[in-house]
Amino acid sequence: MTNGKTSERLYQDVARSLVEELAAGRFPLGTRLPAERELALRFDVSRPTVREAMIALEVQGFVEVRLGSGAYVLRLPNEGDRPGFDVSAFELTEARLLFEGEAAALAATQITDEELTEVARLVDDIAQENNDPAGTERADREFHLAIARATRNSAIYNAIEQLWDLRQTSPEAALLHSKARTANVKPVVEEHCAVLDALRSRDANAARAAMRAHLAAVLDGLLFATEEQALAQARRATQAKRERYTRATA
Repeated sequence: MTNGKTSERLYQDVARSLVEELAAGRFPLGTRLPAERELALRFDVSRPTVREAMIALEVQGFVEVRLGSGAYVLRLPNEGDRPGFDVSAFELTEARLLFEGEAAALAATQITDEELTEVARLVDDIAQENNDPAGTERADREFHLAIARATRNSAIYNAIEQLWDLRQTSPEAALLHSKARTANVKPVVEEHCAVLDALRSRDANAARAAMRAHLAAVLDGLLFATEEQALAQARRATQAKRERYTRATA
């Protein structure tokens, strides 16, 4: 495995290699796969790349990822059974960074006062949804689509709408976004406010930079979502031990 390979995503190579090892019987049903750090060293890839591979295998039912414990073999491949791949959350966010950055720049030169009022209202809605434990990310989607609509270019709007649809229709993307939400990774209001301020100033360069900074932060949030979940579980376990100790010594 080399980092110089560019014809395919590295996580797909890692996933295929692991499926081949499952098929060869290296990891029986119910056993735990090597830790993320160990796999990263063995395949000479980053830990986020291993994380992407695990998500791809989890979506296809080969493994079960248990928070704070690791990935366990859930089923073994059948003859000729090889992993297929959809759009990952990382690929999707990278595409959004490219498309939506330029869309924000164009929107800054076209957006009306009425549209700015609508975008501002959606920022408030994002804040409200963040405060609701059962909240969705509907306002976040509408915020980004409102900016795409303000470009006055239906092709741009349709492309960005399709990217947002992929968050739900791609199993790999949907799974990681769900994990991020469970890990309390939510839309950051301040980042959306920065985009809004740039649009209000009608500054194309500032709008592009603000949108790209926002989506780069989204990418970082996805990269660390599973780590945050594991940390949260470890903190809960530690607190439970403290409480048991306190009761026992009281």
